Amino acid sequence: MKNVVVELANVKKSFSGLVALRDFTLSVYDGEFLTLLGPSGCGKTTVLRLIGGFETSDHGSVLIDGKCVDGVPPEARTVNTVFQNYALFPHMNIYDNVAFGLRMSGTAEDVIRRTVTDALRQVQLDGMEFRRPSELSGGQQQRVAIARAIVNKPRVLLLDEPLSALDYRLRKQMQKELKQLQQQLGITFILVTHDQDEAFTMSDRVVVMNHGHIEQIGSPREVYEDPANLYIARFVGEINILNGHVVCRENGTYQAMIEEKPMQLRSGKTFADSELVHVLLRPEDIWLTPVGDTTVPERPAATPHGNLCGHLRGHIDRTFYCGATYDLDITLDSGKKILVTEFFDEDSETVTFKAGDVVTISWLEGWEVVLPHEE
Repeated sequence: MKNVVVELANVKKSFSGLVALRDFTLSVYDGEFLTLLGPSGCGKTTVLRLIGGFETSDHGSVLIDGKCVDGVPPEARTVNTVFQNYALFPHMNIYDNVAFGLRMSGTAEDVIRRTVTDALRQVQLDGMEFRRPSELSGGQQQRVAIARAIVNKPRVLLLDEPLSALDYRLRKQMQKELKQLQQQLGITFILVTHDQDEAFTMSDRVVVMNHGHIEQIGSPREVYEDPANLYIARFVGEINILNGHVVCRENGTYQAMIEEKPMQLRSGKTFADSELVHVLLRPEDIWLTPVGDTTVPERPAATPHGNLCGHLRGHIDRTFYCGATYDLDITLDSGKKILVTEFFDEDSETVTFKAGDVVTISWLEGWEVVLPHEE
């Protein structure tokens, strides 16, 4: 088992009477890339600031390598922070920006030279030592901020939405570079973001937060494919929520009425007879079959990956071109509106389905997520 590097134990923090964190407990492991994900105001930045020493908890403890650091100032912790605006010194060149912390600690100049040169090489900025921050792109400035943080060889690197100011293409590039750098350095990274794509691309584990507490912790795949509740399902990606109730349990599966149609559901959760439930389906997990249109090939009731279930009828309201895919707004016969994502037919340049088509929606058995009913 990996060692715990950072631990928050029953932490509570309020600002002017408003609770930012409540009984917050979290363990972060050595060498992992952990992301705190959630909307603005959920408390994720407060967690980062508590670890970094920029805030003090009202109750509970923060531990680094098993030692309580409550009251220990930021500069005395084995933690460095990369801020959202990078906080570079505009009057210093890149070399001096990166060397600043080492000089403040009294490190010998020959050691500083070797350490700074190595850090700039690691972030692919060697040869740019004498440029000023204003002469660099946003992505290069971010790398300088990371280099300045890693020269002190911290146990933990904290990143406060460091990619938010970058354009889409550069942000995607930097996500890959950050993950690669973290693996190369072996340092524990803790990232704060509200961008789920960013969290999923880089993280080993994702902590989904809401109103100062943790809703779910898991790998990106676990959080996306098996959300613990409706809040997570709605926050992480697009989701379709079908309504109904359990009829009974038979042979390890549930017989249920979903959107006014009987069907069989699979779930590891326990539900009582007649209990109201939600069935959650991602748009890309839905299988469409045409009804009464001979120009579109029929799709089989089973696939090489398993049997299809659901078989709810509806009609297509609109289609939207999305590049490699297209989205379809569909209204089921029950009145429920859903979203379906289809990939283009590789043998055709046109959309297979069009507005007005009557279709049946299905999905592979077991791909549904069944949750207790919530308003």
